[in-house]
Amino acid sequence: MKKKSFLQLFSLVLILSLVLTACGGQNNNSGSNSGSSSNEPQGSNNGGEKAKPVTISIAYATGDPATKQAIETTIDAFTEANPNITIKNISETTSDSYLDWLKTKDAVGEFPDLVEMRDTKVFADAGKLAELPQELHDLFTYLPEYNGKYYNAPLTGNAPNGIIYSKKAYADAGVTELPKTYDEFLAIQEKLAATGISPIVVGGKDLFHMGFWVNYFLINNVYNNDPDWNSKRTAKSASFTDAAVVQAITDYKDLFTKYVDKGWLSTADNQTASMLISGKAAQLYSGPWMFGQISEADPNFEYGFYALPNKDGSVIVNGLPTLAGWSLSAEAAKDPAKVEAITAFIKFFFDAAQYSPYLATVNGIPTTKAEVTYETGEQMKEVLRLMADTSVKKSMMINQWFGDNAIPPQFRNWFYKLLQDLVVKNADVNEYMKQSDTEYDNNVKANSQ
Repeated sequence: MKKKSFLQLFSLVLILSLVLTACGGQNNNSGSNSGSSSNEPQGSNNGGEKAKPVTISIAYATGDPATKQAIETTIDAFTEANPNITIKNISETTSDSYLDWLKTKDAVGEFPDLVEMRDTKVFADAGKLAELPQELHDLFTYLPEYNGKYYNAPLTGNAPNGIIYSKKAYADAGVTELPKTYDEFLAIQEKLAATGISPIVVGGKDLFHMGFWVNYFLINNVYNNDPDWNSKRTAKSASFTDAAVVQAITDYKDLFTKYVDKGWLSTADNQTASMLISGKAAQLYSGPWMFGQISEADPNFEYGFYALPNKDGSVIVNGLPTLAGWSLSAEAAKDPAKVEAITAFIKFFFDAAQYSPYLATVNGIPTTKAEVTYETGEQMKEVLRLMADTSVKKSMMINQWFGDNAIPPQFRNWFYKLLQDLVVKNADVNEYMKQSDTEYDNNVKANSQ
């Protein structure tokens, strides 16, 4: 009952927030506090003395170019307004997973002072994170909690993935209606393939991209009926050889074998938009952060977005709040000057003057209590509608669950690589799911020692 009450409360707050977001044009002044603004330069204290210089390091995932640019723009604006604070941006574009990259930084003594955290459990359990300063808590509609503590200032809400499709490709294939079931979606793939175009582009070179499709099938076949499946797997009362999981992975394998562009394993995530625009592929399964990339590459390209329905016609999307956001390192928390600088940056980042254009750039869902509005296109309006629609169920990807439903952090990447291998080798799903059980149990055992 407690979980149900939380979901109902979160849904109500989210609906009100999204209605406010979708209604207005861009309003960079909304949500600012009266009196002292978080945007005021911090070059001197109240006594007129010049503030002491301080340097903080920052890191965030750089896989999406639009998000990277939006964060860098905010950093530049902050340092201009706060000349005593230097921000050392140690973020790197790498083919490694973001988790592995952060582990490497930690191993060489370069763990950032302020970090975009996507694997909170891993680093909180390792003692690498400090709690979010209390004065920041009231900025947000909802703060994710882990072991009774708050470690994250959520950058955006968990955005749903969906089909981003070329309207021209659909028209050329004679597709006049969006699919109401997954089987109707497959019928559309046949029509697209018949025109000579690759129906679907996948950025499989970047491992995280695999999660979009893999989790569509897991959410619809597994978590839709059992949100606590992960905890049961950990307790060995559930298995990857369960019928629902085998069906999910079989559907995934069939889709990749028949309809995904053959070069998917060597295609990077940042190449997918150009393949869509150039007409080499008709569809991309991804999230709203891609809208900006597409529009920037070709403002005249006509495309649509829709949530992919299940076989029974129901719609369930990833959209529950996750344990992620800006986090403060435990080492930085020992230095009051760094804590003050990081707190100032987070306030600055989420002030409407910066947060509104940031959301507009990444097509993000706001997380702040203060009203933040920005102009949205046709595609983002559909995203916001899905998030506000209580008939659309919300779920999470396999690695986004936390608490008892958290999976071993090292398992996700191993699992995605295994599923790539499954397609390439046209291997047996049941045999690969047996391997998944073994690996999962080994990870749980290793992590408990």
